[in-house]
Amino acid sequence: MPEPVRRLCIITADDFGLHPAVNEAVESAHRAGVLTATSLMVGAAAAQDAAHRARALPALRVGLHLTLSDGRAVLPRDEIPDLVDADNRFHDNMVSAGWRFFALPRVRAQLAAEIRAQFARFAQLGLKLDHLDAHQHFHLHPTVLALALRIGREFGLRAVRVPAEPDHLATRLLLPWLTLMRARLRRAGMACNDQIFGLAHSGAMDEARLLQILAALPAGVTEIYLHPATRSGSAIAPSMPHYRHSDELGALLSPAVRSALSAPALQLGGYADIDAFRSGTHP
Repeated sequence: MPEPVRRLCIITADDFGLHPAVNEAVESAHRAGVLTATSLMVGAAAAQDAAHRARALPALRVGLHLTLSDGRAVLPRDEIPDLVDADNRFHDNMVSAGWRFFALPRVRAQLAAEIRAQFARFAQLGLKLDHLDAHQHFHLHPTVLALALRIGREFGLRAVRVPAEPDHLATRLLLPWLTLMRARLRRAGMACNDQIFGLAHSGAMDEARLLQILAALPAGVTEIYLHPATRSGSAIAPSMPHYRHSDELGALLSPAVRSALSAPALQLGGYADIDAFRSGTHP
Protein backbone atom coordinates (compact mmCIF):
# COMPACT_ATOMS: atom_id res chain seq x y z
CA MET A 1 0.00 0.00 0.00
CA PRO A 2 1.55 3.34 -1.03
CA GLU A 3 2.46 5.80 1.68
CA PRO A 4 0.26 8.92 1.90
CA VAL A 5 1.58 12.08 0.27
CA ARG A 6 3.41 14.16 2.86
CA ARG A 7 2.47 17.80 3.31
CA LEU A 8 3.69 20.61 5.52
CA CYS A 9 1.15 23.41 5.83
CA ILE A 10 2.14 26.84 7.16
CA ILE A 11 -0.92 28.93 7.98
CA THR A 12 0.14 32.55 8.34
CA ALA A 13 -1.50 35.82 9.33
CA ASP A 14 0.02 38.82 7.60
CA ASP A 15 0.06 42.41 8.92
CA PHE A 16 0.67 41.48 12.58
CA GLY A 17 1.14 44.79 14.39
CA LEU A 18 -0.88 46.86 11.92
CA HIS A 19 -3.83 47.32 14.30
CA PRO A 20 -4.86 45.99 17.73
CA ALA A 21 -7.75 44.15 16.06
CA VAL A 22 -5.23 42.22 13.94
CA ASN A 23 -3.18 41.33 17.00
CA GLU A 24 -6.27 40.09 18.85
CA ALA A 25 -7.19 37.90 15.88
CA VAL A 26 -3.70 36.43 15.56
CA GLU A 27 -3.63 35.48 19.22
CA SER A 28 -7.11 33.92 19.23
CA ALA A 29 -6.53 32.01 15.96
CA HIS A 30 -3.23 30.61 17.22
CA ARG A 31 -4.72 29.59 20.56
CA ALA A 32 -7.48 27.82 18.64
CA GLY A 33 -4.80 25.59 17.12
CA VAL A 34 -5.06 26.56 13.43
CA LEU A 35 -2.77 29.55 12.89
CA THR A 36 0.87 28.49 13.03
CA ALA A 37 2.74 31.61 11.91
CA THR A 38 2.46 35.34 11.50
CA SER A 39 4.41 38.15 9.83
CA LEU A 40 5.15 41.28 11.86
CA MET A 41 5.18 44.87 10.56
CA VAL A 42 7.76 46.29 12.95
CA GLY A 43 7.08 49.93 12.07
CA ALA A 44 3.32 49.73 12.46
CA ALA A 45 1.41 51.42 15.27
CA ALA A 46 0.54 48.22 17.18
CA ALA A 47 3.89 46.44 16.74
CA GLN A 48 4.81 46.59 20.44
CA ASP A 49 1.48 45.05 21.41
CA ALA A 50 1.97 42.35 18.76
CA ALA A 51 5.43 41.49 20.08
CA HIS A 52 4.12 41.34 23.65
CA ARG A 53 1.45 38.84 22.59
CA ALA A 54 3.92 36.80 20.53
CA ARG A 55 6.35 36.45 23.42
CA ALA A 56 3.53 34.80 25.39
CA LEU A 57 2.91 32.33 22.51
CA PRO A 58 6.17 30.36 22.18
CA ALA A 59 4.80 27.99 19.52
CA LEU A 60 3.80 30.84 17.19
CA ARG A 61 6.35 31.30 14.42
CA VAL A 62 6.97 34.98 13.73
CA GLY A 63 8.55 36.40 10.60
CA LEU A 64 9.41 39.90 9.44
CA HIS A 65 6.80 41.46 7.16
CA LEU A 66 9.25 43.81 5.46
CA THR A 67 7.35 47.02 4.71
CA LEU A 68 8.53 49.31 1.90
CA SER A 69 5.12 50.38 0.59
CA ASP A 70 1.72 51.27 2.06
CA GLY A 71 3.18 51.83 5.50
CA ARG A 72 5.41 53.87 7.77
CA ALA A 73 9.21 53.67 7.81
CA VAL A 74 11.24 52.79 10.88
CA LEU A 75 13.99 55.33 10.15
CA PRO A 76 13.26 59.08 10.31
CA ARG A 77 12.68 60.96 7.08
CA ASP A 78 15.98 62.86 7.24
CA GLU A 79 17.84 59.53 6.87
CA ILE A 80 15.73 58.19 3.97
CA PRO A 81 14.30 61.26 2.21
CA ASP A 82 13.96 59.50 -1.16
CA LEU A 83 11.83 56.69 0.27
CA VAL A 84 9.12 58.49 2.22
CA ASP A 85 6.79 61.49 2.17
CA ALA A 86 6.42 64.27 4.75
CA ASP A 87 4.50 61.89 7.05
CA ASN A 88 7.31 59.31 6.90
CA ARG A 89 5.14 56.97 4.85
CA PHE A 90 6.52 55.09 1.86
CA HIS A 91 5.52 56.40 -1.57
CA ASP A 92 2.49 54.68 -3.10
CA ASN A 93 3.87 54.13 -6.61
CA MET A 94 5.67 50.79 -6.35
CA VAL A 95 6.70 50.82 -10.03
CA SER A 96 8.46 54.16 -9.64
CA ALA A 97 9.99 53.10 -6.32
CA GLY A 98 11.20 49.83 -7.82
CA TRP A 99 12.87 51.60 -10.71
CA ARG A 100 14.67 53.99 -8.32
CA PHE A 101 15.79 51.08 -6.09
CA PHE A 102 17.45 49.52 -9.12
CA ALA A 103 18.86 52.56 -10.88
CA LEU A 104 19.92 55.09 -8.24
CA PRO A 105 22.77 54.25 -5.84
CA ARG A 106 21.68 57.01 -3.44
CA VAL A 107 18.20 55.52 -3.13
CA ARG A 108 19.60 52.00 -2.89
CA ALA A 109 21.75 53.03 0.07
CA GLN A 110 18.71 54.46 1.84
CA LEU A 111 16.78 51.28 1.06
CA ALA A 112 19.54 49.16 2.61
CA ALA A 113 19.51 51.34 5.73
CA GLU A 114 15.74 50.96 6.15
CA ILE A 115 15.86 47.19 5.61
CA ARG A 116 18.60 46.92 8.22
CA ALA A 117 16.57 49.07 10.62
CA GLN A 118 13.54 46.78 10.26
CA PHE A 119 15.59 43.64 10.94
CA ALA A 120 17.18 45.39 13.93
CA ARG A 121 13.78 46.47 15.28
CA PHE A 122 12.55 42.88 15.01
CA ALA A 123 15.58 41.67 16.97
CA GLN A 124 15.05 44.34 19.62
CA LEU A 125 11.53 43.05 20.20
CA GLY A 126 13.00 39.79 21.49
CA LEU A 127 11.46 37.47 18.91
CA LYS A 128 13.03 34.54 17.08
CA LEU A 129 13.03 35.19 13.33
CA ASP A 130 11.14 32.43 11.48
CA HIS A 131 11.10 33.87 7.96
CA LEU A 132 10.98 36.93 5.74
CA ASP A 133 8.20 38.11 3.48
CA ALA A 134 7.17 41.58 2.39
CA HIS A 135 4.09 43.75 2.38
CA GLN A 136 2.57 43.62 -1.11
CA HIS A 137 5.28 41.04 -1.92
CA PHE A 138 7.85 43.75 -2.63
CA HIS A 139 10.67 41.28 -1.93
CA LEU A 140 10.06 39.95 -5.45
CA HIS A 141 12.05 42.99 -6.60
CA PRO A 142 15.60 41.70 -7.23
CA THR A 143 17.25 44.65 -5.48
CA VAL A 144 15.04 44.33 -2.40
CA LEU A 145 15.63 40.58 -2.27
CA ALA A 146 19.40 40.88 -2.65
CA LEU A 147 19.63 43.46 0.15
CA ALA A 148 17.24 41.52 2.40
CA LEU A 149 19.25 38.32 1.99
CA ARG A 150 22.58 40.01 2.64
CA ILE A 151 21.37 41.98 5.65
CA GLY A 152 19.00 39.34 6.95
CA ARG A 153 21.75 36.73 7.21
CA GLU A 154 23.35 38.92 9.89
CA PHE A 155 20.11 38.64 11.90
CA GLY A 156 19.69 34.89 11.53
CA LEU A 157 17.46 34.79 8.46
CA ARG A 158 17.06 31.22 7.19
CA ALA A 159 13.80 31.19 5.20
CA VAL A 160 11.89 33.37 2.73
CA ARG A 161 8.34 33.24 1.33
CA VAL A 162 8.02 32.69 -2.43
CA PRO A 163 4.66 34.21 -3.53
CA ALA A 164 3.81 31.66 -6.23
CA GLU A 165 0.19 30.44 -6.26
CA PRO A 166 -0.68 27.53 -8.59
CA ASP A 167 -2.77 28.49 -11.64
CA HIS A 168 -2.82 32.17 -10.68
CA LEU A 169 -2.40 34.71 -13.49
CA ALA A 170 0.09 36.82 -11.54
CA THR A 171 2.26 33.75 -10.95
CA ARG A 172 2.35 33.03 -14.69
CA LEU A 173 3.16 36.64 -15.53
CA LEU A 174 5.88 36.83 -12.91
CA LEU A 175 7.38 33.43 -13.65
CA PRO A 176 10.79 34.82 -14.72
CA TRP A 177 11.03 36.84 -11.49
CA LEU A 178 9.92 33.85 -9.40
CA THR A 179 12.43 31.56 -11.11
CA LEU A 180 15.20 34.07 -10.41
CA MET A 181 14.00 34.38 -6.82
CA ARG A 182 14.13 30.63 -6.19
CA ALA A 183 17.60 30.41 -7.73
CA ARG A 184 18.87 33.19 -5.46
CA LEU A 185 17.32 31.54 -2.40
CA ARG A 186 18.97 28.22 -3.26
CA ARG A 187 22.36 29.89 -3.64
CA ALA A 188 21.86 31.69 -0.34
CA GLY A 189 20.93 28.45 1.45
CA MET A 190 17.46 29.73 2.32
CA ALA A 191 14.46 27.47 2.88
CA CYS A 192 11.28 28.38 1.03
CA ASN A 193 7.78 27.11 0.33
CA ASP A 194 6.82 25.13 -2.77
CA GLN A 195 3.56 27.05 -3.29
CA ILE A 196 1.32 29.56 -1.61
CA PHE A 197 -2.39 30.30 -1.42
CA GLY A 198 -3.88 33.69 -0.59
CA LEU A 199 -2.86 35.74 -3.63
CA ALA A 200 -5.94 35.11 -5.72
CA HIS A 201 -8.42 35.86 -2.95
CA SER A 202 -6.52 38.27 -0.74
CA GLY A 203 -8.88 39.70 1.84
CA ALA A 204 -11.55 37.10 1.05
CA MET A 205 -10.11 33.88 2.46
CA ASP A 206 -13.31 32.79 4.17
CA GLU A 207 -14.21 29.34 5.51
CA ALA A 208 -15.44 27.98 2.16
CA ARG A 209 -12.29 29.15 0.37
CA LEU A 210 -9.99 27.73 3.01
CA LEU A 211 -11.75 24.37 3.02
CA GLN A 212 -11.54 24.24 -0.78
CA ILE A 213 -7.78 24.81 -0.64
CA LEU A 214 -7.24 22.23 2.09
CA ALA A 215 -9.28 19.62 0.20
CA ALA A 216 -6.81 19.74 -2.70
CA LEU A 217 -3.62 20.66 -0.87
CA PRO A 218 -0.55 19.82 -3.01
CA ALA A 219 2.36 17.75 -1.80
CA GLY A 220 5.34 19.48 -0.26
CA VAL A 221 5.45 22.77 1.62
CA THR A 222 2.42 25.01 1.25
CA GLU A 223 1.88 28.37 2.91
CA ILE A 224 -1.67 29.69 3.22
CA TYR A 225 -1.73 33.31 4.26
CA LEU A 226 -4.68 35.34 5.50
CA HIS A 227 -5.45 38.77 6.93
CA PRO A 228 -7.54 38.07 10.04
CA ALA A 229 -8.81 40.77 12.39
CA THR A 230 -11.72 41.32 14.74
CA ARG A 231 -12.80 44.27 12.58
CA SER A 232 -12.84 44.60 8.78
CA GLY A 233 -11.96 46.81 5.84
CA SER A 234 -11.07 50.46 6.29
CA ALA A 235 -11.31 50.09 10.06
CA ILE A 236 -7.98 48.27 9.80
CA ALA A 237 -6.32 50.34 7.03
CA PRO A 238 -7.53 52.77 4.34
CA SER A 239 -5.88 50.63 1.66
CA MET A 240 -8.09 47.64 2.57
CA PRO A 241 -11.68 48.88 2.11
CA HIS A 242 -12.95 45.59 0.71
CA TYR A 243 -10.99 43.19 2.91
CA ARG A 244 -13.19 40.83 4.93
CA HIS A 245 -10.84 40.53 7.87
CA SER A 246 -13.54 39.21 10.22
CA ASP A 247 -14.54 36.48 7.78
CA GLU A 248 -10.92 35.40 7.54
CA LEU A 249 -10.73 35.19 11.33
CA GLY A 250 -13.93 33.15 11.25
CA ALA A 251 -12.26 30.71 8.85
CA LEU A 252 -9.35 30.26 11.23
CA LEU A 253 -11.73 29.60 14.13
CA SER A 254 -13.89 27.17 12.15
CA PRO A 255 -14.22 23.62 13.57
CA ALA A 256 -14.52 22.35 9.98
CA VAL A 257 -11.16 23.89 9.08
CA ARG A 258 -9.57 22.47 12.21
CA SER A 259 -10.93 19.03 11.28
CA ALA A 260 -9.56 19.35 7.72
CA LEU A 261 -6.12 20.04 9.14
CA SER A 262 -6.12 16.71 10.98
CA ALA A 263 -5.79 14.76 7.72
CA PRO A 264 -3.20 11.94 7.64
CA ALA A 265 0.37 12.91 6.71
CA LEU A 266 -0.49 16.61 7.04
CA GLN A 267 1.84 18.48 9.36
CA LEU A 268 1.46 22.03 10.62
CA GLY A 269 4.34 24.35 11.36
CA GLY A 270 6.40 27.31 10.28
CA TYR A 271 9.28 28.01 7.94
CA ALA A 272 11.72 26.85 10.61
CA ASP A 273 10.24 23.35 10.19
CA ILE A 274 10.90 23.07 6.43
CA ASP A 275 14.38 21.53 6.56
CA ALA A 276 13.29 18.82 9.00
CA PHE A 277 10.19 18.12 6.93
CA ARG A 278 12.19 17.74 3.72
CA SER A 279 14.69 15.44 5.41
CA GLY A 280 11.92 13.31 6.88
CA THR A 281 12.86 14.05 10.50
CA HIS A 282 9.89 16.31 11.28
CA PRO A 283 7.98 14.82 14.25
